[in-house]
Amino acid sequence: MSLRLILVRHAKSSWDDLMVDDHDRVLNRRGRATAPLMARFLATHGHRPALVVSSTARRTLETWDRMAPIFGGTDMPPLHPEPKLYHASADTMLAVLHRCPPSTVMMLGHNPGIGDFASDLLAEQPRHPSFHAYPTCATLVADFPARRWSEVRFGTGRVVDFAIPADMTD
Repeated sequence: MSLRLILVRHAKSSWDDLMVDDHDRVLNRRGRATAPLMARFLATHGHRPALVVSSTARRTLETWDRMAPIFGGTDMPPLHPEPKLYHASADTMLAVLHRCPPSTVMMLGHNPGIGDFASDLLAEQPRHPSFHAYPTCATLVADFPARRWSEVRFGTGRVVDFAIPADMTD
């Protein structure tokens, strides 16, 4: 048996209002456009989450709000906002993942933690030129040889897909 993780950095956020707390920043126009674009990429390739675990930051929740309609229907994946994912380290992200039920999980988070997490999880990293930067809305799909998420360790994941919004517009 294997488990699948879909790891998404939030879409591009706005810096228009410098008085807004970082946790409350919203997506900018580009971010609002790229989130559904990446969801269509996932859906087209058969990557559908059964559960979405997200940072509680407004930009991550808004990223999911923009992606969710693509995965619509009567069996919409449930959203679990997780405060520990706000600017989490790779270790914290793994601890959150360990508590998830054995299903396809989408995790939405922030850099640098999410990029570190993606890198640490994989046995072999993709050769994509933007993987190490893990830009906004970067999306990794990885499989793990495990029955439960609590069995997953760093360095055991296999890349299934990796893409960024710029890949969708070429």
